[in-house]
Amino acid sequence: MVAPTKAKVEQADGTAVLRFDGDITSASQDAVLGNYNRLPEGTARILLDFTKVPYLNSSGIALVIQLLMAAKKAGQKVVCFGLTPHFMKVFTMLGLAKYTSLHADEPAARSAVAG
Repeated sequence: MVAPTKAKVEQADGTAVLRFDGDITSASQDAVLGNYNRLPEGTARILLDFTKVPYLNSSGIALVIQLLMAAKKAGQKVVCFGLTPHFMKVFTMLGLAKYTSLHADEPAARSAVAG
């Protein structure tokens, strides 16, 4: 059995960072959507950290898409960083660029949401 994905949430000044650790699959609903839904009101910017995510399957990608769509509806800006080159390509092919932007590292992601 695969260990559930862990997620650590860091918050400061209206920005939240969701740091995922482990594969993101259908078993990751609480780590992805649960943590998103528990963010305090007034969170305007969200960074999704995939640096410790070796694998996302189609169910895991669907969870990320649900988060992105909910954030867009709520007027929140979401950026992703730390995806492997393969998953950057997958996210691009799926058209997720209309919901988020993809960055190589955290400083680039933070710069994208600044201001």
